[in-house]
This record gives sequence, C-alpha cells and structure tokens, in this order.
Amino acid sequence: MRTRSLRLRLFLFGAAAIAGALALAGFVLVLLFEHHVERTMDDDIETYVRQLVSDLAVDSDGRLRVITATPDPRFARFRSGFYWQVAGGDSRDVERSASLGEEALEISGRCESGERIAYHRLRGPWGNALLGGERCVALGGAAASRLRVLVALDLSGVARARDAFAAELFAALLLIAIGLAFATWIQVGLGLAPLAGLGVAVSEIAKGRRRRLDSPAPPEVWPLIDEVNGLLDERDKEIERARNRAADLAHGLKTPLTALAADARLLREKGETEIARSLDRIGDAMHRHVARELARARSRGVARGGEPTPVAEVVDALARTLASAGTEARFEMRIAPKARIAVDRVDLMEILGNLMENAARHARERIRISFGGGLFIVEDDGPGLPEGSEALIRRRGGRLDETGGAGLGLAIVQDVLDAYGADMRFSRSALGGLRVEVDLSGAAEFPVAG
Repeated sequence: MRTRSLRLRLFLFGAAAIAGALALAGFVLVLLFEHHVERTMDDDIETYVRQLVSDLAVDSDGRLRVITATPDPRFARFRSGFYWQVAGGDSRDVERSASLGEEALEISGRCESGERIAYHRLRGPWGNALLGGERCVALGGAAASRLRVLVALDLSGVARARDAFAAELFAALLLIAIGLAFATWIQVGLGLAPLAGLGVAVSEIAKGRRRRLDSPAPPEVWPLIDEVNGLLDERDKEIERARNRAADLAHGLKTPLTALAADARLLREKGETEIARSLDRIGDAMHRHVARELARARSRGVARGGEPTPVAEVVDALARTLASAGTEARFEMRIAPKARIAVDRVDLMEILGNLMENAARHARERIRISFGGGLFIVEDDGPGLPEGSEALIRRRGGRLDETGGAGLGLAIVQDVLDAYGADMRFSRSALGGLRVEVDLSGAAEFPVAG
C-alpha cells in the first residue's frame, strides 16, 4: 500500500490515538493502583498504632512499658519491613519491635498530642524507604509521660505490587490495542467505501457504461458528486458544440469542393489537363484535411452511457456496403452474434470501415474480421505492407497517408482511436497479407454473449 494512501494515513492516525490513549490510561491506572495500595497501608498503620497506644503503660519507676505488642508475627522477624517504635520523653527510653534489632527509627519535627495520626515517608536504618504513621500521646496527662508512637512499613512491597500490576496491565492493554487497531482498520475501510464506489463509477463513465455519478453516497460526498456531474455535463455540451461545428464545416465546404471538382472537369474538357490536375490535387488535399479534422472533432464524442454497439451488425453492414461497391473479395467474420462494445456506433463504423476498405483494396480473395475481448483483427491475403513502411507505421506520430501505400483511411482510424486511448498494431497475416490489430479492450463491455 502506498504511504500516501488515505486509508493508511487514517489508520495510522487512529492507531497513534489509540496507543496514546491506552498509554495514558495505563499510566493513570498504575498511579491509582499504587495510591490504593498506600491507602491500604495507611489503614493498616492506623490499626497497628491504635493497638500500640492501647497497650502502653509507665511502671512505678517511670519507665515506659508496652504491655502487649501487636500480634502480627512480622513485627517479631528481623528486618521484615514491619517496624514499630515507642519513644518517651527521654530519648534513651525507647521500646521497639524485634524486627528493628538494636536500630531505631529517626523522625524529625514536634509531636503534637491528639487523636490524629501523622503520616511520613522516612528512611529506614538500612536505607530502605518506609511509610510511617505517628501519633503522640500523653499518659496520665504528665509532661514526662508524652510518648511518640510510630509504626513504619517498608514500601518495597508497594513497588513490587505496582510492577507486577503494570506488567499484567501492559499485556491486557496490548490485546485491547490490537483489537481496537483491527476495528479501526475496518472502520476506515467502511468509511472510505463510498469513495471506492465513486472510483468504480468514474471508471464506468470512462468506459462509457454510465453517464453520470448517481450512486447512493453519504452527504459528505455529495458536493464531490455534484462537481463531477457538472464537469461531465459541461463536457457533453462541449462535445455537442464540437460536433455541430464539424457538421457546419462539412456543410460549408461541401459546395466549394463540388464546384472545384466541376471546374476541374471543365478545364479537362477544354484540354487544360495540367490546370485540371492541379485543381484535382488541391481539391483532394482539402478533402483529406477536412475528412481528418471532421473525424477528430467527431471522435471526441466518445460514447458515455447508452447502449453498447453490436459488433456483428456493424461489420455485416460494412461488408455489404463494400460488396455493393464492387469489392470481389470474400468477407469472413469470426464474431459472436451478440458481441457488444461500449464504442460509439459511428466511431466503430469509421474505424472498421476504413480498415475493411483498405483490406478490400489490396485483398486478392479473402478478408477476415475477428473480434474477442475488445480486440479487433482485420486480415487480408494481399501483398501486405510496402517495403520499408512498417517502421514508419510503428513510429509514434508517423502518418500512414504520407507513405503512399496505406492511404488516408488508416490515419483517420488512428485519429479516432486516440480519443479512446487505443492504438493499432501491424504484422504479417497468416493469410499472407496485412494483419491490423485494434485493441479497444479499455472500452469493451462484457458480457459478450454468443
């Protein structure tokens, strides 16, 4: 697929939007998960702090005692990540959990009495990050009995839980991204389907199978359809004007050319043969140029819509016309009776008429016309191409009428074929003479029923 494809650009934009949205969602979910785990730790810390506060006492010697430590066994395992500490007014008067060993938790700031628990992030004795909850209590209201109760939990468990959650979340989001990308591709295809339909319709217009864009389309495409239809209408009007001008030209020159031919005959009767011959050459040149320009002007009206032309019917009519004009060669047709082609009937008669007339002029006994798949083949058993003329025929821009061997008719055929984007190919026929191939498959319309 081309990188400038509209489908690909829309898909890449959609995929990038999906990736960005899922990445942002994943980041937010990981943060929310981490925050949720820390809130759970806050609740656990509050529970442990309240248990410790309820078990505090000062003995008769004024020393701090913890009557019953928290029952969680992790506080009794050394460096387990669960620590508690109770410090009295004397900094040496400290009670701590067995998990701390001989180490102590350091926390700065004043301690205010109250029910509220203050949470801190602090560095543990072994350099690990801890989340601590502290509450200051005063036993018996004595200032000497003001105590700082601290419970701290290791945050490394939160990091491990966060990383495990992020890995599972990434896998889930990747599957979601693949599913959404597939859905985006389908959505883009469905969204561009009307444009594909328009492309098919335009192709059918180019082949003459329809006249206008009239297929159902979304409202967003209507302006484009209206503009294309407007261009087609304007083109049809221009073609009609060109045809009218061609007809006017033919009508306007018919009388002067007839008069010129009559003057040439009169001069010939008076013995002025050289002048008569000169006038005949001038009249013939004018006739050839007019015929060519008329063919060009009229051939711009390539059939758009309407019924395709029946091939066998046109070939049969041309063969009968040539036979009545004195052609003695026998015509052989290899054409399906119901073959059709989306070419203007007059254009097809211009093409085949000149080819068949040229073949009839040089054939000895047989002329064969074949058609299939949009390819016309006209063959004869005559002498074939004059020596040295084939290179000129095949050269782009070569004019066959200038060789003196093929005549004006083939040049007019090429002018008509140019309007259809077609060309002629010349070769030696199996019959012994010239083989002319005209490929109009670009305008062919099938089915070609037999």
